[in-house]
Amino acid sequence: MLNKSAKLSPKIFDKDIDQKPTRDGYGQGLVVAGEKNPNVVVLCADLTESTRSHLFAEKFPERFFEVGVAEQNLATIASGLGVSGKIPFVSSYATFSPGRNWEQIRTTISYNDSNVKIAGAHAGISVGPDGATHQAIEDIATMRVMANMKVFVPCDAVEAEKATVAAAKIWGPVYLRFGREKMPVFTTEETPFTPGKAEIFWESSGKGSRAKKPQVAIIGCGSLVHNALLAAKDLEEEGIGTMVINNHTIKPLDEKTILEAAERCGAVVTVEEHQVLGGLGGAISELLARKLPMPMEFVGMQNTFGESGEPKELIEKYGMGAKDIKAAVKKVLKRKR
Repeated sequence: MLNKSAKLSPKIFDKDIDQKPTRDGYGQGLVVAGEKNPNVVVLCADLTESTRSHLFAEKFPERFFEVGVAEQNLATIASGLGVSGKIPFVSSYATFSPGRNWEQIRTTISYNDSNVKIAGAHAGISVGPDGATHQAIEDIATMRVMANMKVFVPCDAVEAEKATVAAAKIWGPVYLRFGREKMPVFTTEETPFTPGKAEIFWESSGKGSRAKKPQVAIIGCGSLVHNALLAAKDLEEEGIGTMVINNHTIKPLDEKTILEAAERCGAVVTVEEHQVLGGLGGAISELLARKLPMPMEFVGMQNTFGESGEPKELIEKYGMGAKDIKAAVKKVLKRKR
């Protein structure tokens, strides 16, 4: 059942649930952060409206910088601002930033611990018709291995706004990952959000239903957290108990919450709109390999590129729908037994 302390939307399983892209939350978060702190500035690489940076540009035109199609310059200019007392946010598609300017981010931002926030929009295969060249499915992996870098992957537009505002208050480099497609808005203003703190959204109790107590911990991030909740609801009706954890901070990882959940359940399934190698699944498996080895399954892109198509169709084709999460839970349960 839903965790009451998570304070999620009562419409979470309704077909008419509100839907917004997480990039909308980023744009709104920029405005809020800019209102709170005059040192917040925003730079963009010729994708102002697509990344929703235009909301900040309209509100604070004197603090907005259009760099043009030059992602390497975007990073290096921001790095200078970040060591000069400003709090720069750089906005582009994730395939371009950090995709095209990874070396500049590494050398001029992370190496210098410059106070820069990198927003990678249009991430994942849900970019849809834009196709494989624009579907960033490696960015979590490439950014989380970078020293000094923090990595946030919000699950909906409300959480995206909170993550953006929080990033402005944190010293040092932060990577924020956002999507293009509209997705369910199932968290609320009251839903807890603390950088570095994973939140339990669902926990089977074994009371009042056929479900047993949690047998598998489903740990997700980003857009697929909602699919994980849909899967958990179906599994409970089948008598399979689960726990769903929204792990919005990939780095630093909330080791305490994850280890406690894993110890209680004895098996883990990770869920992400990203390659299963190196992303959330990689981070969780590294932790468990060191401290609590157990059966795991990984839902995500399985060492392949995407293709052009409708976002929901691609999610299903590449094995990231609710039915695929259910299948992964049942598979890991067999291994656990």
